[in-house]
Amino acid sequence: MLDTGKILQERYQLQQRLGRTAAGHQTWLAVDLLSQEKVTVKMLAFSPEMHWEELKLFEREAQVLQALNHPRIPCYRDYFSLERESGAGLPWFGLVQDYIPGFSLQELLEKGKRFSEKNLRQISLEVLEILIYLHELNPPVLHRDIKPSNLIWGDDKHIYLVDFGAVQAQAAVTGVTFTVVGTSGYAPLEQFWGRAVPASDLYALGGTLIHLLTGMTPADLPQKDSRIQFSDRVSVNPSLVSWIEKMTEIGLEKRFSKARDAASALKSGNIQRADEQIGNLRKNPKPHNSRIELSKSAKELNIKIPPTLVQKPFFYTVVGMFLAPYSLSILLAVLALNLSIGLVICAIIIGWLIKYLFQRNVINFNRNDFEIKYQIFGWNYWRHRGEVSQILGVFIYNNSFGRNQIRIRSGNNNTGTYFYLLGSNLKDIEAVWLAQEIQDWLNSR
Repeated sequence: MLDTGKILQERYQLQQRLGRTAAGHQTWLAVDLLSQEKVTVKMLAFSPEMHWEELKLFEREAQVLQALNHPRIPCYRDYFSLERESGAGLPWFGLVQDYIPGFSLQELLEKGKRFSEKNLRQISLEVLEILIYLHELNPPVLHRDIKPSNLIWGDDKHIYLVDFGAVQAQAAVTGVTFTVVGTSGYAPLEQFWGRAVPASDLYALGGTLIHLLTGMTPADLPQKDSRIQFSDRVSVNPSLVSWIEKMTEIGLEKRFSKARDAASALKSGNIQRADEQIGNLRKNPKPHNSRIELSKSAKELNIKIPPTLVQKPFFYTVVGMFLAPYSLSILLAVLALNLSIGLVICAIIIGWLIKYLFQRNVINFNRNDFEIKYQIFGWNYWRHRGEVSQILGVFIYNNSFGRNQIRIRSGNNNTGTYFYLLGSNLKDIEAVWLAQEIQDWLNSR
């Protein structure tokens, strides 16, 4: 267990635990005993329940920070690991950065601070200067998680960008899509599909500014034609409102594409809105061809995801998933060599095919608890109950077959982290819609 006063690496003495972090993550204010300076130490516990992606993201954060050099990004200092004996039975990984004295914008909001138009312009320009630096690196560095809790108002009255835990240091994501929908109020649509671009960070900054202006998260504000409706709740210069609206356009072609362009427009006050008829993406509450059943109220959310057989024509599914030429040729070769082995393989494939074609997911949420059931022909062959308060996030997951699923992450420091997969072959827009519905209901509790 990491406790106040503990010394890590014979150098970093923990003083105070900071912030709210997910299960297996801790952030500490510490003293570097060599320099006697205050530092921030982020710790990740490598437990058996932890998913490898979390460690990959943690390592990526350390690697990216090591290469950055900007006065408004806390400087990288060290990266280390602790053996089980030092970490109370679990190996830990640690990331050390400069400590920035001050408060996050989220903390200031919770203390009741109201942000003036002058404050908003200062915050906007200082964050944009950081983004200009990040986005113009080669390759570009995308933060992907800009929100009030990740912006520090320092004691020196400047803004600092922290927590690069979701950073992307390449032009496109490859492999598994690991998109946190828990901050969907700040993340644009393309990021839900794992296709973040520099303009995605601009959208998140715009959502943050809306939160600072209204005191409400973007997810809690009404929307019309996929636009966040906030202008009637604020009293600021109309040009600033137009600028924020352009920052938070749902369509990439209508948003600022570069942080440098956004900064120039804000300084000049010359905001040119895109043609309303071009690329207008209206919010579709549910894809018209989706067979997912969803009902919700203030107290409950109930979802039924039908089997793949119901979602796809039978012939298409069988031919595409089972009777592919390569699979059939391999099966025939095994049968020719050994009949018993071939029969076992046939049984496994048939069992998997039945599960794939006929499995239905039923998910029920209420204010306190949730239940997930996997059914075949109405029979519950697996079910799990948990507490809604332990849900850490909702993800869109692209599995090894290239098919979309919804993944719910749940747990705490005592029980560990668990992942629950929903659906097996969701379309892109269907997965985004369902993930948003779940997260929006959880946010409204």
